[in-house]
Amino acid sequence: MRLFKKKVITLCLTVLFTMVGSVGAFASFQRGDDGEEVLAIQKRLVELNYTVGTLDGEFGPATEKAIKAFQAAQGLEVDGVVGSATYRALMNKELPPNRAQNTVRNILRAAYSVIGTPYVFGGTSPYGFDCSGFTQYAFKRAGVYLPRTADSQFYYGKKISMSQLRPGDLVFFTTYEPGASHCGIYIGNGNFIHAGTSTGVAVASAFTGYWGARYYGACRILK
Repeated sequence: MRLFKKKVITLCLTVLFTMVGSVGAFASFQRGDDGEEVLAIQKRLVELNYTVGTLDGEFGPATEKAIKAFQAAQGLEVDGVVGSATYRALMNKELPPNRAQNTVRNILRAAYSVIGTPYVFGGTSPYGFDCSGFTQYAFKRAGVYLPRTADSQFYYGKKISMSQLRPGDLVFFTTYEPGASHCGIYIGNGNFIHAGTSTGVAVASAFTGYWGARYYGACRILK
């Protein structure tokens, strides 16, 4: 049994590194992002006479529209995403190093390392996890603070839509009580990893079947 679990973890980690390699969105700026670097992009667009709405560091619809207009004028792919080519043309320098991707990799590595761990109500260690104890553990291993319960984690992060989900975001479900009463870590391709009462730590589909019917929302912890 121990050998089988080790093989499963090895397989999952292989999938993890393949998947995280595709988290190229973290190396770009797009709708839903925020922060000082987004504000710098907005200011540069204004300097070039593009309208971004409020200079607030929030990559919203107006900023996305301005980026698309800039991309069209520069003969770039018009997708509204500030990738390396768009950033270079706009800011006259290379896209800054990806700081978030390593953190995501570490969170998911920690999550996959305890796959198969049984569900224990109130559990916060590899001897047994409940849902929020598991997410808190994985984030803590990557040096990221999370509050203890599912509902507090939901309100702690920045709310995002389903279309904005990236690996490393938290997803929430309504189960034994209204609101965000179950949580897990989104891993991409419509799947998430969580500590389920009947499965322990396992991967499941977030948007189909049992969990799809109970999907409540998502939030982003990593900026």
